[in-house]
Parts: sequence; C-alpha cells; structure tokens
Amino acid sequence: MIVKVCGMREPANIRAVEECGVDWIGFIFYPRSPRCLTAKPAYLPQKARRIGVFVDALREEILLRAAEYGLHGVQLHGNETPDLCRAMQSAGFKVIKALPAQAIDRCTDYEGVCDYFLFDSPTPQHGGSGVAFDWAQLDRYRLTTPFLLSGGLGPENLAALLRWNHPQWAGIDLNSRFERQPAIKDVEKLHAYISRFRAHNF
Repeated sequence: MIVKVCGMREPANIRAVEECGVDWIGFIFYPRSPRCLTAKPAYLPQKARRIGVFVDALREEILLRAAEYGLHGVQLHGNETPDLCRAMQSAGFKVIKALPAQAIDRCTDYEGVCDYFLFDSPTPQHGGSGVAFDWAQLDRYRLTTPFLLSGGLGPENLAALLRWNHPQWAGIDLNSRFERQPAIKDVEKLHAYISRFRAHNF
C-alpha cells in the first residue's frame, strides 16, 4: 500500500515525515491553499517520491514546477482534461487525477491517461477539508486504474479503514488530520498511524 503525506512546506518537517517511511510526499502549488508553497524548501525528499499538486494550472506552469522541484508525479485536483493528463504521462510523470467521491462516473473519461485516481471528500478548497466521506460510495468503481483514498483519514477512523477493502485500492493520502497547523505535521502522531497501517496484512 502506498502512503502519501500531502501539504508539506517546512524543511525539518519534510525530513522528519520522510523518515516515517512514507512513499510519496505532496507539495501544493495552488495559491488558494493554506499549504501552498511560496518558496523552495531547503530540504526536498531524497527517498520519498515528490508529487506536485495542482488545480487547473496551465501545462507550462506544471512543467516549470516539475523541473524546479524534481517532481516524479503530478496530482491534478481541478477540471483538467484527459488530454492534459496524457501530456503529463508523455512527459514522463506519474499522473494522479483527484475527484470527489460522488464523481466516480467521470473516471471513465480518464481511464488509460492517468496512473491513479484519488478519491476525496467534496470541498470548495479542492482537498484538505479533514472530513471523511462514506467509502461505500466506491463500491460503484469498476475500472482497472488503481486509486488512493483521501479525505479525513486519521486515527479515529483507522480501525474502520483496516476493515475496509476494494480490489483497486492502492494506498492512502494523509494531510489535515495530522497537522499542528497548516503544512506542519505532527510527526509522532503520523509515525504511530503509519506503523499500525503498515502492520496490517492487506
């Protein structure tokens, strides 16, 4: 299972979160987000894969940020077209298309042009709401593209998460439930959660 932690910004915090054994670390390039990066951190992950999070950004902006930050993948949270997803794949990036859980029917348009879907709770802020959705909505998902589960994942629903399953479920995306303040993660809380999650036999 992939473990992604999103919304990182401070160098020491990035390094500490990486040491928790996460697979991907997300950097947000959406100006309206309280976790938006405004300057390049002094430390960027060396072991975890770097994922850039964008909302309706132009292709040129995505490629510029990808080069500047050495991104391995892009997570697209807006109304990006399948053509943009295909272009990002062709440029060599893993593509994660984020959609609110109730928009599963839209996945068909992106099948074959993204590497993962990410299902999140609906919010005007395009993520980071800290609110979970009913995972039973994903019972309708029948495509072959694997997906990450997001939206309000935290210690209070970990037991339920470990009882849940789906054939295309590939990982989790953690963010606001582990924050002391926007973009600053509680490393001890995160480490304890990841240890329990990793110990489960999926």
